[in-house]
Formats: sequence, C-alpha cells, structure tokens
Amino acid sequence: MSFNGTEGSPITLAQGKTLTANYRRACPNTTKGVFIGMDHINDLLAQTGAKGIRVYFGNDSVTGNTVVMVAADGSENDILDLIIDCGKPSPPNSGSANDLNS
Repeated sequence: MSFNGTEGSPITLAQGKTLTANYRRACPNTTKGVFIGMDHINDLLAQTGAKGIRVYFGNDSVTGNTVVMVAADGSENDILDLIIDCGKPSPPNSGSANDLNS
C-alpha cells in the first residue's frame, strides 16, 4: 500500500459525537483531546515528500495523555526530521462545550 494524501474521510457531527463519547466512557477523567497550532501542522506538511500526518498517542507523567505528530511520505514512512508534541491538552483548554467535548 502507499499513501496518496487522500486518506481519511469527513464524518458527521453525530458520528464524531458517538466516537468521542465512547472514548470518554472508556477513559474517564483523562485528556479528551490535544490542540496543535496550525504553524506546526503546516511545517509538518511542508516537508519534502509529505502526504499527510501520522498521529501517535503518548503519555507524559506531567500532562497526561498527549499526541506525537510526524509527517508521513507516500511509502507510509515517517519523516522524522520534525516531531511535534507539547500541544494544549483538553481539559483545561477545551473552549465552549459542544457535542465533541462534553
């Protein structure tokens, strides 16, 4: 297989609500999400050969659950020149309550 940049698909708010509610039930009292700024996302995608972003789940003893993000190329390989972490966890950085975060 190979990546072509079209992987993934849009889902409805109802589908997203179900998925995030399932996660919150399975993993109560933990990080619900992580915000990564667009500058870092753009930097990942601007790397030569990047077809998208791979998100790894991680855990930090200080901040709890987090994500580690790298670009991936068309051969499904991680591009390890730039690795992004240190996003803003939700909670407490959750914004207004909505169907995905509450």
